[in-house]
Amino acid sequence: MPTLIAAFCLARPQIAGRILRPVWRRLDRVYLFSGVLASCCMVLILLIIVAQMIARWSGITFPGSTEYAGYAMAATSFFAFAHALTRGAHIRVSILLNMNAFMKFWLDAFAMLLAAIIATYFARYAIKTNIMSEILNDRTQGQDFSPEWLLTFFSMFNTIPSEWGQLWANSGSEWVYTPIWLPQLPMSAGTILLAIAIWDHLTRLLVNRKSDIQGETVE
Repeated sequence: MPTLIAAFCLARPQIAGRILRPVWRRLDRVYLFSGVLASCCMVLILLIIVAQMIARWSGITFPGSTEYAGYAMAATSFFAFAHALTRGAHIRVSILLNMNAFMKFWLDAFAMLLAAIIATYFARYAIKTNIMSEILNDRTQGQDFSPEWLLTFFSMFNTIPSEWGQLWANSGSEWVYTPIWLPQLPMSAGTILLAIAIWDHLTRLLVNRKSDIQGETVE
């Protein structure tokens, strides 16, 4: 389906532009929001490190702090993918793109199409990893725990509304070993958003005949 949309943008750029511009504006807000989430996760890493230092000075144990920091670092990376792409922060080799306008457009379109396909498969198998971890009930091997109500909340998205009452009735207030699918959720969300962002910028390239990805000039 995204490939057909890209072909339509190439064949009918004016019509596609009128249809997709409102979508582009909304997606730009989503990318910005993902960048904000990534920055919040980065601040969370700092807070965990500070809490770990205070706990060490106070002689108090902070079980799972290393795991929590690792989860936050992974979330920072994956949530930042799409926002970094729109800001031109990803490494792009542009030697051949500087030859002429014709080569620049078609090479850029081909590279972005290939990247979009790879990112789509990445997102697909990230979701499969989540599903497989939930099926196997895979749990962390560290000392980190998660509140059971948080797991119940995310489980609501995997069940129909008529089962929510029973789901919460079986939930407790205990802390349990963190299921692996929970820290894997930001990975899946980030890869899905990255794939959408690449397809999005491919359509912009085909409609506007130039890339919207502009890297910041550093002097």
